[in-house]
Amino acid sequence: MNAPVNALTIDVEDYFQVSAFAPYIARSDWERRECRVERNVGRILELLAEHDTRATFFTLGWIAERYPQLVRAIVAQGHELASHGYGHLRASDQTEAAFSADIERAKAILEDLSGSPVVGYRAPSFSIGTANLWAYDCLARAGYRYSSSIYPIRHDHYGMPDAPRFAHAVREGLIEVPITTLRLFDRNWPSSGGGFFRLLPYALSRWMLRRVNAADGESAIFYFHPWEIDVGQPRIAGIDAKTRFRHYVNIGLMEGRLQRLLADFRWGRMDTIFLDGARGAAPAPHAAARAAAALN
Repeated sequence: MNAPVNALTIDVEDYFQVSAFAPYIARSDWERRECRVERNVGRILELLAEHDTRATFFTLGWIAERYPQLVRAIVAQGHELASHGYGHLRASDQTEAAFSADIERAKAILEDLSGSPVVGYRAPSFSIGTANLWAYDCLARAGYRYSSSIYPIRHDHYGMPDAPRFAHAVREGLIEVPITTLRLFDRNWPSSGGGFFRLLPYALSRWMLRRVNAADGESAIFYFHPWEIDVGQPRIAGIDAKTRFRHYVNIGLMEGRLQRLLADFRWGRMDTIFLDGARGAAPAPHAAARAAAALN
């Protein structure tokens, strides 16, 4: 029970909105696609209730507009509602003005629908990096208090391997809480969820998270998407083999692994763990110290 409380996060987007499908599915086709996000988030809420667990839902404004009852259910059940931007555009593909408009629009929609402040943001595909650090200026101006948009690994779609591994100040009143990595053999290894969690044996993922908790004394960040528990989602035709593998590998195992994960660790909301004065369980010592320094 002395282990840090980890942050459980869900990136609320539908299967046809993932960045890897962008070359195959036009945005103009989104309205014609079968939406399954409401069903999948409903199942996730059931799982969290079964384990008496609170989480953070980084939610697209596009989704919130179409499923306002889903947004209200997330908040009503004690979870944190945070922003994933409006239309799942990578921050690195936008101008500063367009990015500001996107994050402000999403924040306004989520707050209007939920009646709750939205203080957290996650960039689609972890798309804040060395070339667009101006995004933090936009987030600070828009009133966000934390971002979770950096993945300190090397990856063909994202990554900032030289970034700090744990929560740190990026602007006055704004902290970055990077996606968790395991430091081993002078390299950062992904240990936070997503496709890596589906690909690797569960025992290895559990070991990595426990090592971060024990060796680093830090709260870990775990993330996944509602479509990752959906074995019945429509298959996208014409995609390349690499994209097909990444998206569909071990989807049938995902819900069972999440059940084990919820039982094996203590979980909480991002704001509760990393922001000074947040309600709920006591934050991890190192995370709390850095967050307090960033916000004071």
